[in-house]
Amino acid sequence: MTDISIPNDEFASAFAELNKDTGELIVLTPNTNNTVQPVALMRLGLFVPTLKSTNRSKRNSMSVMDATEELKQLSLAKSEGYTNIKITGERLDMDNDFKTWVGIIHSFAKHRVIGDKVTLKFIDFVKLCGIPSARSSKRLRERLDESLRRIVSTTLSFTNDSKAYHTHLVQSAYYDMKEDTVTIQADPKIFELYQFDHKVLLQLRAINELARKESAQALYTFIESLPPNPVPVSMARLRARLNLKSRVNTQNATVRRALEQLKEIGYLDCTETKKGNSIYFMIHERTPKLKKIKPIKTVKKAKTTKERKSTVDSENTVLAELTREELELLEKIRKSKK
Repeated sequence: MTDISIPNDEFASAFAELNKDTGELIVLTPNTNNTVQPVALMRLGLFVPTLKSTNRSKRNSMSVMDATEELKQLSLAKSEGYTNIKITGERLDMDNDFKTWVGIIHSFAKHRVIGDKVTLKFIDFVKLCGIPSARSSKRLRERLDESLRRIVSTTLSFTNDSKAYHTHLVQSAYYDMKEDTVTIQADPKIFELYQFDHKVLLQLRAINELARKESAQALYTFIESLPPNPVPVSMARLRARLNLKSRVNTQNATVRRALEQLKEIGYLDCTETKKGNSIYFMIHERTPKLKKIKPIKTVKKAKTTKERKSTVDSENTVLAELTREELELLEKIRKSKK
C-alpha cells in the first residue's frame, strides 16, 4: 500500500466539524504541528503525569474513572440506554502514552483504512507520534510496544440495569517485527467518539515546549479543550485532571507550578482567586501558537510559621506517590534551605 492515501468516507468524517456560524464543513487535518482530539478525552484524567517508578506506585497504577457525563451522547449509549460509562486501565502517561495516542489518531487520518484497520511502517508510525526517526532504537520500539499494550488494555464499559458492553480504547494493535509494520484496529461502535461536534485541533507546540513537564502538558490539553470565555476552573477540578496520588497541599503546589510553566511558554494568562474555602483560576487568554513573554522577577515573601509547617509536611509525603516534577520541586526546596 502507499505511504499516504485518502482515508475512506467513514473515517474521514471523523475529522470533519461543522462551523455552526457559517454552516461550512471544515476538515481538521492532523499534522506534525497539531492533532485532532475529542474534547471528552482531553477533559478526562486519561493521560496524566507519570508516577515515580516504585513497587508501591505500580500497585496503585490502575485507574477507574466515571466517563458518563462526557460520553453519554454516543449513539451506542443512547440507543442501548446505557446509563453508566467507565474507563478502566493502567495509568496512561503524557510522556509516552499520549505521544502514542497522537500517532494512532494520525494513522487513521493519514493512511488508508481497510475496514476498521490501518497498517503502516513502524518508522512512519514513529514519525506520526512526533518522535524523530533518528531515535528509532530497540529501546524506543520496546517503549512504543509497551505503550500500545497499555492503550489497548484500557477498557470502556457501558452498562445499565439489564445489559453491559465492554470494549477498548483501541480494539487491537499488532506489531510485526519481521515486516516492521504496525496494524491498529478500532471498534466501529465507539469510533463515533471522534465524530462529536466538539473536537479540538490541539496545537503540539506547547506539548513540545513542555518536554518532561507532564503536569503542565496534561493541564494544557484540559484548558485548551474548554469553550471560549470559560467559567473559572476550580483547583479541585485541576487536581482531578492530573489524577495524582500525593497529599492535597503537594498537588496544589504541582498545579500552580504547571500553570506558571504554561504562562512562561506564552500560552496562558490566568489569575488565581478564592471563593469561600475554594480556589479558582480565571482564564483570561489562551495562545496555542505561543507568544514569548519576558519573565517577571518577583520578590519572595517571608513564609509564615503555618506556611513553613506546610512545606515540611509536603517533604514528608510518601515519595512513591509523587511525580518526577513533584520530586524535583521538593529537591529545589531542600537545596534552597542549604
